[in-house]
Parts: sequence; C-alpha cells; structure tokens
Amino acid sequence: MILCPYKRCGNINWHFREVVYEHLIVDGFIRGYKKGIFHGECTSSGTSSTINPIYPDTTYHQYVREDDMKGMLRDAFNMHNHGEQSFPPNFIASDDCNIGGNVFCETRTSAPDEEPNEEAATFYNLLNEMNEELYEGSKYSKLSFCIRLFHLKCLGGWTGNSFTMLLEFLREMFPFAKIPQSCQDMRRLIKYLGLGYDKIHSCPNDCMLYWGDQKNQQSCHFCCKSRWMNGNTEDVNGDEGGAHLRKKPVKVMRYFALIPKLQRLFMSSKTADSMRWHNDQRTDDGLLRHPADSLAWKSFDSKFPSFASNPQNVRLGLAADGFNPFKIMSTSYST
Repeated sequence: MILCPYKRCGNINWHFREVVYEHLIVDGFIRGYKKGIFHGECTSSGTSSTINPIYPDTTYHQYVREDDMKGMLRDAFNMHNHGEQSFPPNFIASDDCNIGGNVFCETRTSAPDEEPNEEAATFYNLLNEMNEELYEGSKYSKLSFCIRLFHLKCLGGWTGNSFTMLLEFLREMFPFAKIPQSCQDMRRLIKYLGLGYDKIHSCPNDCMLYWGDQKNQQSCHFCCKSRWMNGNTEDVNGDEGGAHLRKKPVKVMRYFALIPKLQRLFMSSKTADSMRWHNDQRTDDGLLRHPADSLAWKSFDSKFPSFASNPQNVRLGLAADGFNPFKIMSTSYST
C-alpha cells in the first residue's frame, strides 16, 4: 500500500496502487502536490525526502499521523498569524511563550492588578499542560497524551468506568508519569478544546421540552406525565433548583448549539477553506456535482442577492438520511 495523493485522501489514507491509480485518473492529484515528497521524490536540495511514512498497523494510525497541539490551541482560541488575529484580552507579543509563530505573554494593560479573563486563563492552563512533559524525556506532553488516549476511548467505545480502570493501571505501572486519575479528570483537562452541549429535560412521550418558560414545570402539560423518574413533584423554585439537581429526569435531550459549531469550522485551519469551497474551488461548468450547481441553490441566490454576495455566509440544508417517521425501516434508530 502507498499513501494516496488523491484530493480527498490528501496523503493521509493508505490504498493499494491500483486503487490510487483509479483515484488519480478519475479526480486527479491534491492541489499543490507537485513534488512527491510522500513517495520518495528528492527535495530541491538533491537529498532524499526526510518524510518516511510507515505503513500503519491499525486504522487508527491512518488518522493520527502527528500531534499538532499548537495548531489545535490556535484553532480553539482563534489565534492565527495571517493578519486576522483575534487574541483573548490581556495578551501582547513577548518572548515568554511561543505557540506556532505567535508569541504571547500575560499582561496587565488596563489596570496594574488586573487578572486575565476566563478565556485567557483557560488558554494559559492549556498552554502549561502542552509544555509540561508527561515524564522527563518524553516526546509527549501531558495534554497530547490525554487527547490521544481519549481519542482511542472514543474510537473504541470504552465506557467511563473502563477508561478510569485503564488510567489507574497506567498510573500503577508508570508512577513517574503525570497521568490523570480518572476519566472525569481527563475530561476537565481537554473539555475547552471541544464543543459542549446543553442538557434539556424532555417529556418521556416527546410532547414537550422543559425549556424557556417551562424549564421549572414539573409535568407535561399535554400528557401530564411526570418529569422525574420517582414521580415526585417537589417545587424546583424553592432552593434555586436544588431539588431539581438531586432528582433524576425521565428523559434528557442533548442540544448541540449550531452557532459555536459554525464558528469553529471557520476558526479551524483544517476546515476554513472548505467553507468557501463552493465559491473558490468548485468547477462551474453546468454539470450537477454539488448542491451549489442545483436550481434550488441558484433560486435562493436570486431571491437573496445580498446574502449570496458573501461566500462566507452559510446555507443550511435538511438531510433526510436516517429519517424514519413511520418506523418501517429495518433500523431501530429514527431521527
């Protein structure tokens, strides 16, 4: 197998030569890949390329080729060095710490005793974890170790308890390493790099959500089913939600907010270009290859020309994949 320089594989996926050949004949090389540094071609200096990819033993290695902790922090906190910096408050250039070409340090620009705000403090904590070695002489930092191991947990579908047992075993085997004590400790360390969600209680029959004006309601006003598993309807307003926190709801919906997700797509160096692909890189020859080629897209542009004039504006489409309204499909899952 060799690395595939096809546009979608991007020299990340491994395929047999015949498959690579077919990919390149149909869709061509990845843009800008003119010197085969991933395939043994010499560099401009005449020496052979130092990039020597090793065939992965598992599928996991196809997706994790290197640790880009600095890039991940830049994306998560929107710190890039292309004239579009958006630094957290209380940051200025200095020689104290460097992250991917941008140099930052803590300052007190507005008041002598001002503390960094919450976003800046979070960045400092993660920066310290990134620079802290897992153990003396390790090539991994504490942060990169946690992210790689948590990635394995997600890929393998490990439970939180099994993950905690693994961490305890690793701590016992390697007492000199700075390994988190439990799954919860690791979640606290890396949670600011990801996108969270809101928990909203739901009627067990899906009649309503306990949200907005109904967030303190005790039972469904359609089917009268109780909100709680024990059927108790104590007043949740009495102790600022104290009784609410102690009881277990019958059903919970996890709401992933759309706006932070869209913001992250533009903030990430891995996906920002793709958000403008339909305008900058799409082949517009009248053939139907992408939703941007469709009549619906063009009709939308004609109705809202000011919206269509900015290629960074985002159109939302409804995908019906997995939608099973009458439960007649073989799958038990229904959107």
